[in-house]
Amino acid sequence: MLLAILLPGLSMILNGHLLKGIICFILQITLIGWLPAAIWGVASRNNDLNERRHREMMAAMKTGASR
Repeated sequence: MLLAILLPGLSMILNGHLLKGIICFILQITLIGWLPAAIWGVASRNNDLNERRHREMMAAMKTGASR
């Protein structure tokens, strides 16, 4: 979470969002754009965690339904 706040572009790149990470890094370079970039980085990370949790839940439901 700290990486998403301090270096949101790098956080996005590490999560597999290359183009978003580059755009976020360009936004972060400007002093005014750093805060929106940090918010975008945290929101993107939370969205990735929610999607992973959803996929795991769906896989567990499919496994439970096949028993």
